[in-house]
Amino acid sequence: MTSSNLATSSETIVRHYVAGQWRHSSSSDTLTVHNPADGAVIAHTPLSDVQEIDLAVRAAHDAYAGWRSMPAGDRIQPLFKLKMLMEQNADAIATTITTECGKTLAESHGELKRAIENIEAACGVPTLMQGEFSQDIARGVDEFMVRQPLGVCAAICPFNFPAMIPFWFLPYAIACGNTYIVKPSERVPLTMQLIFELIEQLDLPPGVLNLVHGGRPAVDALLEHPLVKAISFVGSTSVARHVYATAAAGGKRAQCQGGAKNPVVIMPDCDMDTATRIVADSAFGCAGQRCLAASLAITVGNGRDQFVDRITDAASSRRVGNGLDDDVDMGPVITSQSRDRLTHAIGDLDRGGAHLLVDGREPAVDGGDNGYFLAPTIIDGIAPDHELVGCELFGPVLGLMHFDNLEHVIEFINRGSYGNMACIFTTDGAAARNFRTGVEAGNIGVNIGVAAPMAPFPFSGWKDSFFGDLHGQGRHAIEFFTQTKVVIERWPKVWSRVF
Repeated sequence: MTSSNLATSSETIVRHYVAGQWRHSSSSDTLTVHNPADGAVIAHTPLSDVQEIDLAVRAAHDAYAGWRSMPAGDRIQPLFKLKMLMEQNADAIATTITTECGKTLAESHGELKRAIENIEAACGVPTLMQGEFSQDIARGVDEFMVRQPLGVCAAICPFNFPAMIPFWFLPYAIACGNTYIVKPSERVPLTMQLIFELIEQLDLPPGVLNLVHGGRPAVDALLEHPLVKAISFVGSTSVARHVYATAAAGGKRAQCQGGAKNPVVIMPDCDMDTATRIVADSAFGCAGQRCLAASLAITVGNGRDQFVDRITDAASSRRVGNGLDDDVDMGPVITSQSRDRLTHAIGDLDRGGAHLLVDGREPAVDGGDNGYFLAPTIIDGIAPDHELVGCELFGPVLGLMHFDNLEHVIEFINRGSYGNMACIFTTDGAAARNFRTGVEAGNIGVNIGVAAPMAPFPFSGWKDSFFGDLHGQGRHAIEFFTQTKVVIERWPKVWSRVF
């Protein structure tokens, strides 16, 4: 199937890409994939068994010796071509993302841009992998450190960013000399299949890059395979903890991004109109299904009086519908189960002093009777001990809280178990500095609603939002996908001839 018809096909056959060849799965178990905007069946994801995962791992292992010995400058050449191919096929990829994930086309193009940025950053590997050298640490003795690849590595990816998140890892891994396996979410298999059709044009040695599909058995097979040396994961905190523990028990490196409960703080001195627009985009963009979505808006002092009406209007006026339509601001959530879970949760959370300001449970969407739509929802009056405070709903639901001063806000945020992102809106430099210094979160935004690091910086996360030491992207990725080797050497005969 060509890249041109993949995005428009009514139902796609999902295949593995192993050892440079497309392969149909031998598994009879599949997961039906629906277009979340209309419920139509668009694919069936094979739920692969251990043997199929083993085949991919061994193909990557067989390719490793030749690939790691290739000069870094040669390893990055296919990445330059991949960047070009992804840019040339951006419309098809973005349409595929929207079709299987539900987000708007603009959001899909933005996601793809972030993926390409990571390809660009990984092309700096010949410099980023450079070691260190000290001559004559003792008379006639030199010492130096080099970075070498690990071997076979793998990524276990979520549904919400099917193009971007694999590229937090993939380009860095192969540029550093590793071979790689990508397992997309079984809910969104088509985006990476399309991208691998472009990867097929790179003429990489067979086995350097591989694509496999499956559910938990496939994940566990990667975690437990002795030839897999490192695992990258993005998903919920409970699964991140399982992946990290299992990988560590097997002696593997692991970087596991978990869940989040991201607060945005509205100071009374901020530009309220701008803050409202940005917070609405953060909370309701991608239907709230991103790990950096604002989920708690905290007003300070009389900021509440200025903010509440504005954010209510912004939520109520957001246009919900099929992400392929030009006039839509927000698409559906990923599955009917997600919609039903969120619908029930909203009803349960509307108690204990909290109340609904905007109820998005029954949106009117033209032609959307079979889609998984939930409109922006706002719950006001959230107390510090309310159930919503510690619950990651992963949908377009924003809770409103109020504090009298910033110090109490920082204390409240730091009591939480998550630490992915926190943002503040203010024109006060001292308040901004106190916030970014004192808040226990890995990604901080100042007058920013989605503090997503650019490719040269690590996608940080703290506490229950991340398990591991080295994050995706930037220099952290280089360090994660390499191991250091220190060499101490003496050449006595050479030394005696010279001196």
